[in-house]
Amino acid sequence: MTNILNPSSEISTATLRKAARREARSKRFRFLKIALATLWCGVFAVVFLMPTILTFANSFMAKEEITANYGAVFEKSEQGGKKFISERVNLKLIPDRVTFDQYATTFLRSPDYLYKFWNSVILTVPILVFQVAIAAFAAYSFMRVRGRFKEAILFVYIFVMLMPYQVTLVPNYMVAEKLGILDTRWSIILPGIFTPFSVFILTKAMRRIPKSLIEAAKLDGCGEWKIFSKICLPMCKGALFSVAILVFIDYWNVVEQVLIMMPNEDAQPLSVFLSRINAGEIGLAFAVATIYMVPAILLFLHGEEYLVEGITYSGGLKG
Repeated sequence: MTNILNPSSEISTATLRKAARREARSKRFRFLKIALATLWCGVFAVVFLMPTILTFANSFMAKEEITANYGAVFEKSEQGGKKFISERVNLKLIPDRVTFDQYATTFLRSPDYLYKFWNSVILTVPILVFQVAIAAFAAYSFMRVRGRFKEAILFVYIFVMLMPYQVTLVPNYMVAEKLGILDTRWSIILPGIFTPFSVFILTKAMRRIPKSLIEAAKLDGCGEWKIFSKICLPMCKGALFSVAILVFIDYWNVVEQVLIMMPNEDAQPLSVFLSRINAGEIGLAFAVATIYMVPAILLFLHGEEYLVEGITYSGGLKG
């Protein structure tokens, strides 16, 4: 009797049930989509992390086990070199017996590896410190003084930044030869300090600072140094950290420039020396590579939030 008198109540109930079913199907579809995306990202993460995991795990293997698993990768040719042979290699994530013998050799028995490690530190740290410092001052100048001349200079910075280092390698070699710094660390450090990449990123970050904030600071009596150090640098912390991480990784793994500019092996960094470890020391190569990865991984983990923030912050800027 109620349904006859009030048919709209039955229609509204059916409509609500249909809406609830649609909402449930939509939730299941979203859950399935998120699950598939997570699984897909997990597969890619495992694929990309596998070389790092294998390097770390194999650094704790005994020399005999490494030879048994990877001894078939290379063999000596009749000419005295090495040639690749296509036999199956046994990739193992868990060693049969954990040993620190490779690390004992690296730290105690063979000081060459630590010496090359400190060569990398001596080469990278000055480039990192001075490039970020000079880029911060240059970016502040581009932000504070606008005009056609400054914009032209910034355009030249961007144009030079787009060039691969192979293009500028020969001119850098000629300049280093004229300056008499060829085959020294300065032939790598000086070009590295004045790389335009950091200037471009920090300029974009500083130009996003509201002009009203700077004008208010000037009205309060702040000078240029105080505006730079108390306002611009703290507000560009993400960009500074992202630039520092990218510069460190770039020059920590430098190879080609060193081979051209610094033929003296005593001053070459570990990034070059790693490629010269022969097949008989493949276990040692795992340990040295693990030690070599530690600074970059620690720096990335410490500044991961700033790196993502700095890249995102700089990517959506208006010049």
